Amino acid sequence: MAVYFLDSSALVKRYIRETGTDWVSSLFLLDLSNDCFVAAISGVEIIAAITRRARSGSIKAADAALACAQFKQDFQATYQIIEITEEIISLGMSLAETKGLRGYDAVQLAAGCAINALCLSSGLPPLIFVSADNELNAAASSEGLIIENPNER
Repeated sequence: MAVYFLDSSALVKRYIRETGTDWVSSLFLLDLSNDCFVAAISGVEIIAAITRRARSGSIKAADAALACAQFKQDFQATYQIIEITEEIISLGMSLAETKGLRGYDAVQLAAGCAINALCLSSGLPPLIFVSADNELNAAASSEGLIIENPNER
């Protein structure tokens, strides 16, 4: 069992086939009993990413509709959702300022840092921060998080 935090750039790979899809999907195998955390804002980001891909023509509209429906079901039943609290917003603002991250990336990293701190204070192993965004991964690494980039899998 491992603890993972997946940002939207990684999680979308579970719903749209691209580099890293097989590796991301493997994190959810039942026999592994992994805990997978996502920030609440990922709900909006994933639906937006899927529908934008359909609008651009890179995936079929019917496939996008199925992917959105599957994601919505998984969002309610599969992921441990991290609500965006005042503490996460405050840390996100600090990370945006010090690391030069985009807004939602800073919030994603802040949520990952908050869960990692909770894991460590509870005597659990550190979480693994999963992102396909190199800039975000560099910032996560500088915050002491273990990172995995599904694009390298």
